[in-house]
Amino acid sequence: MGELKRIVSYLGQYKRDAVLGMLLVVVESAFEMVIPILMADIIDVGVANRDTAYILRQGTYMGVCALLALVTGLLYARFAARASYGLGARLRAAEYERVQEYAFSNLDRFETSSLVTRMTTDVTVIQNALNAGFRPMVRGPVMIVIGFGMAFYLNAELALVFLCVTPVMAVALALIVRRVGPSYGVLQATVDKLNDRVQEMLTAVRVVKAYVRGDYERAQFAQVNEGLARTSEDTFRYAVLNVPVLQVSMYTATTLIMWFGGQMILGGGLAVGELTGLLSYVMQIMNSLIMISNVFLLLTRSLASIHRICEVLDEPVALSSPEGAVTEVRNGAVTFEDVSFKYRADAREHALEHVTLTIPAGSTVGILGGTGSGKTTLVQLIPRLYDVTAGRVTVGGLDVRAYDLAALRDAVAIVLQKNVLFSGTVRENLRWGNADASDEELLAACRQARVDEFLDRLPGGLDYDLGQGGVNVSGGQKQRLCIARALLKSPKVVIFDDSTSAVDTATEADIRESLAALHGVTKIIIAQRVSSVVGADQIVVLDDGRVHAVGTHEELLERDGIYQEIYASQTHGAPNGEGGER
Repeated sequence: MGELKRIVSYLGQYKRDAVLGMLLVVVESAFEMVIPILMADIIDVGVANRDTAYILRQGTYMGVCALLALVTGLLYARFAARASYGLGARLRAAEYERVQEYAFSNLDRFETSSLVTRMTTDVTVIQNALNAGFRPMVRGPVMIVIGFGMAFYLNAELALVFLCVTPVMAVALALIVRRVGPSYGVLQATVDKLNDRVQEMLTAVRVVKAYVRGDYERAQFAQVNEGLARTSEDTFRYAVLNVPVLQVSMYTATTLIMWFGGQMILGGGLAVGELTGLLSYVMQIMNSLIMISNVFLLLTRSLASIHRICEVLDEPVALSSPEGAVTEVRNGAVTFEDVSFKYRADAREHALEHVTLTIPAGSTVGILGGTGSGKTTLVQLIPRLYDVTAGRVTVGGLDVRAYDLAALRDAVAIVLQKNVLFSGTVRENLRWGNADASDEELLAACRQARVDEFLDRLPGGLDYDLGQGGVNVSGGQKQRLCIARALLKSPKVVIFDDSTSAVDTATEADIRESLAALHGVTKIIIAQRVSSVVGADQIVVLDDGRVHAVGTHEELLERDGIYQEIYASQTHGAPNGEGGER
């Protein structure tokens, strides 16, 4: 219930619409509940006495009540729609903003497809539950209270007959809700799996087509899709039982009331109009109970979605700026002081162990190492994408945890191993580095990253649409655009995480030459090729999360076995003449 109250608090300015909608439902129900009394009077007084004027007068009252009920119902629909869709919009915005605050370690806890489902499907479930369930949630109890009161007013004995059926319906509904409740959580998790499969296929569609694996992907999708269908069947098989159970109860109660009522009419203890009015109230009470049962099922499913949304909102952000945070990075000097790191607190092994390094401001450092040696992990600690497990990392002489996160990350530009471009033009993507950059500044960064070599060939130049994820340019062009974007930040530290692997060696050499002209900027280059770091002030060799050796190209070539092996494989060829770069 605490989670439900929290979600309701997100109504914000739409609380007024929800309250007005609630009042309108009460008024609408009151108008409708007057009609059976008027109808009973028409039968017992107007028809019995053949009083046409009385019948017309009471009929007019019934028409006015029906019209007023219609008007209040339409007004309710307007306010309820505003409240439900407003709540949905605010929940999506709250989730999106929360995810933007997440550190990498927070994102590691959620599948991307699950976050998408929680922001779309789960919010839609809550939105629809409020829109569809708001009216019966308010109307049902009002109709039941008024209906029972009017039924007892007309005839207490017959009302008791109906009252005896109510516990049976309540028990049946409780059993259904208890059985269905856990199934909704499983259902939403299955939707996560389906979204994950679709997302993976769409992301890798070019690979799927290149390897002619369409049949395999279809089979994988069919398996997940059929799993969702089976889960849905199992869930709703029990959920739909509430209507027949309540209808059986309703018709049983109606039959009993007509039987006993008929006996009472024959005995002179009940008027026909009273029985008709009583039956109308019984039908309205039963319909209200059906509505309430549907609300319970909607609420049960919503609670599963509410819990999933609250998991996103309640996830404690792993990284945040400290109080009195430093907002300016003095220079690009970087040090690692006995740093150890692991991605999860319960992980058995560290990704980095006892790393100690000193990188002077303005220097160029190359980092080499085998796959899984911790190269990317090491540089992600500099802009504080993760926090160290032990030791500390400093930038500009201060612990990175002392800086305002935005200020630190503005001073540290990182070109990630996986190149990421966004839908839009070249200009829009480059301005991620500097939103206020002029065309002259954009073109200058393009020259530094050698983007100018192909920019003139793109229709529209800076206004060329890159497509979703930059699909309209090659891998090497993506890398150069990402480098230009990073340089536009005018950073104190710039990190290249294997960011020239898709360009030819001649272009890479031109980029290195251009970057060497950047004075006062610390350059950290992760590379697979020795040629990428041969001119660095120092080269760090990582092995299994530890610093194996540090030195210049000549020093390492003279005394370090791992570096000698890497250099030999890339310059003289691997055994049997395979795998070498010449």
